Amino acid sequence: MKRKLRYGMVGGGRGAFIGSVHRNAANLDGQIELVAGAFSSDPKKSKQSGRDFHLDPSRVYGSYQEMAKAEAALPADQRIDFVSIVVQNYLHFDVAKTFLQAGINVICDKPVTYTLEEARELRKIIKKSKKVFALTHNYTGYPMVKLAKEMVAKGDLGEIIKVVCEYPQGYAITALTGEDKSIANWRANPKVAGVSNCMGDIGTHAENLVHYITGLQIDSLCADLSVNIPGRTLDDDGNVLVRFKGGARGIIYASQVSNGDENDLNIRVYGTKKSLEWHQEDPNDLIVKDARAPRQIYRRGNSYIGGAAAANTRIPFGHPEGFIEAFANVYNAAAEAIRDEIAGNYPRKKGYDFPDISDGIIGMAFIETVVKSSKSKEKWVKFPRV
Repeated sequence: MKRKLRYGMVGGGRGAFIGSVHRNAANLDGQIELVAGAFSSDPKKSKQSGRDFHLDPSRVYGSYQEMAKAEAALPADQRIDFVSIVVQNYLHFDVAKTFLQAGINVICDKPVTYTLEEARELRKIIKKSKKVFALTHNYTGYPMVKLAKEMVAKGDLGEIIKVVCEYPQGYAITALTGEDKSIANWRANPKVAGVSNCMGDIGTHAENLVHYITGLQIDSLCADLSVNIPGRTLDDDGNVLVRFKGGARGIIYASQVSNGDENDLNIRVYGTKKSLEWHQEDPNDLIVKDARAPRQIYRRGNSYIGGAAAANTRIPFGHPEGFIEAFANVYNAAAEAIRDEIAGNYPRKKGYDFPDISDGIIGMAFIETVVKSSKSKEKWVKFPRV
């Protein structure tokens, strides 16, 4: 295909942090172009955002329903190739369903849906549509995360015996203390966010990172969620003990009230031969440890780094790559599949390297099982079939 992919966006207009991130990521390598959107449920605000992005006014819509119908009716050489969904959680299912049934590929922000039941139903819709569906668990896009995944797959760590993954944030501490009453996050509203705030927002990133790197499947878990901010009903902190199929054990911790922490997503994977450690705030390093030898630090961009890590690196060592680049790697991987779909070659036999509906279903199962466990008097709760 000798052209850029065309895409539209639902949500993510003026003032939306994550919408800007998605647009910057999609645009980074010059292969994808924003041409349409329904950027707000308020048609006036949507039009304002369209002007901000210098779009043709006729391609800026007042609702996602209008957008899906109008774009699907355009000639193939004009309509969008995919839609990027960056709305609140409770809308994910219906927006994705609407575009898939209109014959349009989908890239969706996480969590995939409002409930596990919706996620399973969406899987059926995706299968029937034969369209591409990608989920932006963007931390899977970091080159050193891909190196970690390859090391585990090759057996460099030996048998995995324990995994610890943490995602501490501290931004909400001022709401807890009463210093800042302006911190009102829609993710704290169960009607919009679902059954969980903290675990639904960032805990799912931790769970997904564990699954992506190790391939381990959760067998059962024991969770303790807490609500520290006065007036809220959804969790702002949580700790989860995990038993994986095969015998490995794990700990997943996520918090929005870890005073002083910013976005320190990190993971430690312990094997019988070696262990590894990676920190999102220092993403260009991968630490490999062994009780019998000095620890090693693998640095992104060096000649000794190959495979998917090298393929997802843009600039030489010493020049840091970070959040936007990792996000862009997810978009680029999904774009490969979308180009194949347009050419009639989707899916390819060797597969693709981006999170999809299966990851979304696991994420929703994780959220609902964590909440169930925290509310239950039982110590351990079995993970549902996904």
